[in-house]
Amino acid sequence: MTVISRSYEEGCIAAHALDLIGDRWALLVVRELMLGPRRFGALRRGMPGISANILTRRLTELEAQGILTRRMLPPPADLAVYELTAAGLALWPVLRALCLWGAAQPGHDPRQFISPAALMLSMAATWVAGAPDLSAGFDLAGDSFRVTIAAGRYHVARAAAEGADLQFGGTPNALAAVIYGPVPLAGHLSAGTLAFAGPVDLGQRFIDGFALRREPATPPF
Repeated sequence: MTVISRSYEEGCIAAHALDLIGDRWALLVVRELMLGPRRFGALRRGMPGISANILTRRLTELEAQGILTRRMLPPPADLAVYELTAAGLALWPVLRALCLWGAAQPGHDPRQFISPAALMLSMAATWVAGAPDLSAGFDLAGDSFRVTIAAGRYHVARAAAEGADLQFGGTPNALAAVIYGPVPLAGHLSAGTLAFAGPVDLGQRFIDGFALRREPATPPF
């Protein structure tokens, strides 16, 4: 049995879940690992507000709780990476629900730091379809991702942006403004706020497939 150092000491299953992932930074560590293994330094770049000591503590706790695992890359790398277990990956619906809920609450400041993984996961959470089958590559502050839309399904992975039907480049904050802001893609291209390759009309259809705000889910009572 996992030993939990801080517990609500309740039989409520929601309280049990918070015992495991409710500490500050825990879910953001999960966010940064949701799209694949990362080294310690890469995790810190994705969460610039966390100290090395706190990150080490959260990684140790999440590993003890079965949320993530640590492994060594084979030679010549000989470096440790962290990756989510099946239990950690199963937190995606939780992150998705938090994205949609948070988007509907006042006070969000999109000018604050957005990590590449955070942007890509928010896009996966807010996609509502509409675009034809395509691939879209993203080069975001040194991290590369590829989104594939096929047969009505949305898939995102860490992969090279080159060769995709659409290719976007820039900072995550700049790309977030393109995806979610009111200015059309052509306006951003005219302003020179991002790098883009591909048909502009197809790029706009892709962007139109995201909805930051949704009707809230109806409670079952």
